[in-house]
Amino acid sequence: MRSPEPVRPRAYACYGWLAVAASVALVAPHLGPAGQQCAYALIGLGSAACVAAGVRLHRPARPVAWLLLAIAMVCGAAANTVWAVHVSLTAAPSLSAVDVLYFVMYPLLAAGLALLPERPAGSSRWAGTAEAGIVTCTGATLAWVGLYDPYILDADPSPPYSGAIAYPILDLLLVAMAVRLLVVQRRLRHTHAILLAMAVLLTAADVPYFLSVATGGPWSGPGWSVAAWLAAFALPGVAALHPATAAHPALPDPVGGGWRTAMLHGALVLVGPAATGYSLMQDAHRGDLDLYDFIVPLSATVLISLLLVVRMTNGQRQLQRHAMSLAVALDEQAALQESLRHLAEHDVLTGLPNRRLLEDRIAAGEPHGLVVLDLDGFQDVNDRLGHRAGDELLVMIAARLRGVLGPGDLLARTGGDEFAVLVPGTDRDVVATRADAVLETLRSPVEMCGYTLHVTASAGVRAADDMTERAHLLGDADMALNAAKAAGKDRVVWYDHTLRDRQTERIETVARLRLALGADEFAVYYQPIVDLGTSQTVAVEALVRWLPPGRPPIGPDRFIPAAEESGLIVALGEWVLRRACAEAATWHREHGVTLTVNVSPRQLTDDDFTAKVRRSLLDSGLPATALTLEITEGILVSAGTRSAQALDHLEALRADGIRIAVDDFGTGYSSLAYLRDLPIDTLKIDKSLMPADEDDHRQVALVRTVVDMARSLGLTTVAEGVETPFHATLLHTLGCDRAQGYHFARPMPAADLIARRVLLPHAHAV
Repeated sequence: MRSPEPVRPRAYACYGWLAVAASVALVAPHLGPAGQQCAYALIGLGSAACVAAGVRLHRPARPVAWLLLAIAMVCGAAANTVWAVHVSLTAAPSLSAVDVLYFVMYPLLAAGLALLPERPAGSSRWAGTAEAGIVTCTGATLAWVGLYDPYILDADPSPPYSGAIAYPILDLLLVAMAVRLLVVQRRLRHTHAILLAMAVLLTAADVPYFLSVATGGPWSGPGWSVAAWLAAFALPGVAALHPATAAHPALPDPVGGGWRTAMLHGALVLVGPAATGYSLMQDAHRGDLDLYDFIVPLSATVLISLLLVVRMTNGQRQLQRHAMSLAVALDEQAALQESLRHLAEHDVLTGLPNRRLLEDRIAAGEPHGLVVLDLDGFQDVNDRLGHRAGDELLVMIAARLRGVLGPGDLLARTGGDEFAVLVPGTDRDVVATRADAVLETLRSPVEMCGYTLHVTASAGVRAADDMTERAHLLGDADMALNAAKAAGKDRVVWYDHTLRDRQTERIETVARLRLALGADEFAVYYQPIVDLGTSQTVAVEALVRWLPPGRPPIGPDRFIPAAEESGLIVALGEWVLRRACAEAATWHREHGVTLTVNVSPRQLTDDDFTAKVRRSLLDSGLPATALTLEITEGILVSAGTRSAQALDHLEALRADGIRIAVDDFGTGYSSLAYLRDLPIDTLKIDKSLMPADEDDHRQVALVRTVVDMARSLGLTTVAEGVETPFHATLLHTLGCDRAQGYHFARPMPAADLIARRVLLPHAHAV
């Protein structure tokens, strides 16, 4: 249940003063004339003091308005003090200069109400004036018809001259400013409501007082008037002490009008003539008609009509201002929408159309050919020179590509370092020319940041030869782009249906892989690694095999790339590592055989890779020195945070005693620098370097060079793809340390490894 909102401490002063004033108002009618005058003076001075305290506490937005209210209360209190002394010494008072203080109190109160509204910025200072004038004229008509004509002008005998006859006219000032406050202050707060109540109470007190004096009643007024006066004098202090007096932002000035306003104006226009007509009928019946019976109501009616015209004119101007503001706002909104549309369809960095606009143009229905290109090695630029340099390079590339566009071509940046050129028409030669021009213009060196950068790109092309497959245009070009990158980069590959077939096959393979990982459809095979000096198996390489039940085995060349691309290689690699460590632990204890396990580049980007290897060794009992991890050259020569993370893993594991081998040496980005500086223990010579026979002198020289280089760097060499005795003899002669291949043994399950006694000294002589 929601707890009630606590009363703020400063609000207690407001309620306390209200309680005091209410108590005095209840008692004062019974105190007699002198006591009543003293009560008026005390309440007036107290109210002025409360206003001063409220202004100091709450810092209202219109302090001058509150100052005028306080001065009005002081004037009233001063006049009542003089009258209290006068009444205590003599009988009923007569009209004197002291009445001027009473009369001044009303204009001061009206001025305070006039200054009180917090007008919103841009609103007219004359807002609400026409409404106030209309109410004043209507009130003047009613006062004339209901008070002054029957009780003053037509009275017989005439009432004694007294200040009481002026109060209804003075009340019209308060009523007029109260109406203006209602019009200008669009949302009334408690403070405004209290001051409006003050104006109502003063009017409600002065009218009976007028009637009492005009009909020969007591000069001090009836008891109702006494209580109403006291309450009215107290309310400015209550309003000032109320927390709502604090400054608040003014609300916007809404457009005036509506059926309620129209009904109010109609009532005000009709009330005056109706009251006048009734009064004229009464005077005619009594025979008291004179010129004043017509002049005063007619003048008020004319003024009301003029004020209504002014009100309508002001309303029309206000509507025009709002219409102009609305037109400006609509123009700004249209400009904003156009800007947002441009931002939504264009790249912020290069200003080129983005993928969304490209897709919209493709879907428009006209035939197009599409060239999609991706910069080769752009990530290295970001890593070496920073992202700002990368952005600058993209802007320069965009400028170059604009220079090779043909008429009607659309150049777009589809994301990152990828661009696309949409070529209208179905002419394959035009599309081919554009693709070649794009790659050629990018091959020119780029000078930036003090470096000469050689930028190339891979491109995939989709011709517009099949309009039924327009929706696949961009996806087909992306497939061709991926094929271009896989084929070696800096080249163009055209889409054909075999690419989609291969992609479909990869997707299906990935889906089957996910199921196979949970269904235990994989097995680890081992291929012996033989010491060429002793012909003895000294290590085994763990190789994963997919053996779906009831189906032919699936080759690694089919599922390993799919596992790499999907990220499933991380889980699969961990499973192979744990299984191989568990099985090799016994072989190492009994035969001294070590284990070699391939590691995927994706595994080396796993934050927990080091921990997973250590856990596998701990759970299996295989010593760290009995494990060799095989990696590819690309991991070591690439730059960036991923390469740095891979090196951190390898250095941490090598510090544990694990050995690191470079697989397929000679097929990638071979570099003497990384052989010298990076954490490597073993080089595995790729089988593509094996000579066909003894006459293949170039290949023999290559193998000799690699073996000699590795020996000089203190690295162990392992030759892959040893198929014949010639290979084994040659490698031993050249000084290669170890070898593996079909000449020694094919990969086999762990059970066959034991059954065939492969772990004993090998039977083949070298």
